[in-house]
Amino acid sequence: MVAPDVVIYRETETDDMINEKTDIIDDSVCNLADIRKSNGGLPILHASISAKWTMRSDRAQNSRTEALGLIRNRKGHLPHIVVVTGEPMPARLASLALGTGDIDCIYHFALYELIKAVHDTHAEDSIELLNILIQGKRLKDISDLPLDLAV
Repeated sequence: MVAPDVVIYRETETDDMINEKTDIIDDSVCNLADIRKSNGGLPILHASISAKWTMRSDRAQNSRTEALGLIRNRKGHLPHIVVVTGEPMPARLASLALGTGDIDCIYHFALYELIKAVHDTHAEDSIELLNILIQGKRLKDISDLPLDLAV
């Protein structure tokens, strides 16, 4: 069984919390809304994070399998689906990042250092590939993850 390494969820909210600033709901409306604690809902999955130190082709596909399982079996909105890695090879990063959209984004634990290292090698194809991934918002630094998940 393939499972995410980290899951982030949010608890349901009480009616008092939802109505804190103004009356929005009561027992006559929103009786199926997942966010309402009074509807007996479970916590809501906000994000699924797959952590891979490096990305051998077999392990990278585990991340994709996790994502596809969530996509196919979800009820409601799709959670954030991301991968965190330290993979040093831009081509391996691209093999997952440029997929079919099942992964929202890859977060690298040392992206700025990776960019410098790749530039130092003068490997134009790797430099171009990294630029495509970054400009396309498919690859970001790990420091971006908390702010991206706040949305």
